[in-house]
Amino acid sequence: MSDTTSNSQVSPSSNLSALREHGVSVWLDDLSRELTDGGELQRLVDLGVLGVTSNPTIFATALSKGDRYTEQVSQLVAAGADTEKAVFEITTEDVRRACDVLKPVFDRTDGLDGRVSLEVDPRQARDTAATEESARTLWKAVGRENLYIKIPATVEGLGAITTALSEGISVNVTLIFSLDRYRAVMQAFLTGLEQAKVNGHDLSTIESVASFFVSRVDTEIDKRLEEVGTDEAKALRSKAGLANARLAYQAYEEVFSTPRWQVLKEAGARPQRPLWASTGVKNPDLSDTLYVTGLVAPNTVNTMPGKTLDATVDHAEVTGDTVRGSYGESQQVLDDLERLGVSYTDVVEFLETDGLDKFEKSWAELLQTVTDELERVKTQADAR
Repeated sequence: MSDTTSNSQVSPSSNLSALREHGVSVWLDDLSRELTDGGELQRLVDLGVLGVTSNPTIFATALSKGDRYTEQVSQLVAAGADTEKAVFEITTEDVRRACDVLKPVFDRTDGLDGRVSLEVDPRQARDTAATEESARTLWKAVGRENLYIKIPATVEGLGAITTALSEGISVNVTLIFSLDRYRAVMQAFLTGLEQAKVNGHDLSTIESVASFFVSRVDTEIDKRLEEVGTDEAKALRSKAGLANARLAYQAYEEVFSTPRWQVLKEAGARPQRPLWASTGVKNPDLSDTLYVTGLVAPNTVNTMPGKTLDATVDHAEVTGDTVRGSYGESQQVLDDLERLGVSYTDVVEFLETDGLDKFEKSWAELLQTVTDELERVKTQADAR
């Protein structure tokens, strides 16, 4: 993080405030004990950050840096914990601490923000029952009402999303690339709330966001456009990510204006907000705040890696709503891609498979990092 967040007295960022005024909640896509225990997360909250998302890569990176985990790892070694147990204990503790830092935001926003996300084991993404059980276990272990359980939006994950919500568990649905899958996610959300209502849960306490990925769409489609190689193809580069996300917002507006939703709303439910994920710009030729300023719309969340957050605070130009009114133009972008032979269906199917592979690889790296840390601490203890 840059010096924008290093002062002991932090004033709210005017750019983050402007985003909030237009209905965008800014979250940080990063988590570590350095952030929670060192006071940095609190400074970011003072700056205007309203939530936190995490993933296995973030945890692995946090563990490999600094020494704030040594005490807990030593305790785990003394207790004879294996790698899986250690990963569970370390990650749930990290999230618990972040939840506590963000609890005042949670209270101030009546539970809308102040949330921290923790992902189920991605190796279970194709197993509905295992994902459901993982969600229950993590929810109970963290024990904080401002927790989100992250569940991948695979076909198998849809049932787990419904089940978790029906049991009163707040859910961050992750890894959404396609408009069809996003619509299925919203249907799973509605069904989950309907079942929660039957089960006697207070719907006003159940929150959900749907994480729609942005930059990865551009990265894959731009690669295919380069292969097409025509001037027309090159002119479409770096337009699909925004177009896809904007059309997702159109779908959101449609679903949450239906009579079915109205019944749930009258029972106290709040809509599942679109969350723009993968908002770090990969192409250095583009504005580093492209996926922030280009996706301003009411009742949305934008989760940013630290570098993107710094850029947003420093020089983002927030001009108001940049989503509504763009639907025709956005659809034209997708139509033009199809005409040039870039298959939307093929792209989003590839991205889901690739995303799951990356999640599983990150999980393996986390397991290896924890294994190495356990061994290091054990070796030091034996040497004493």
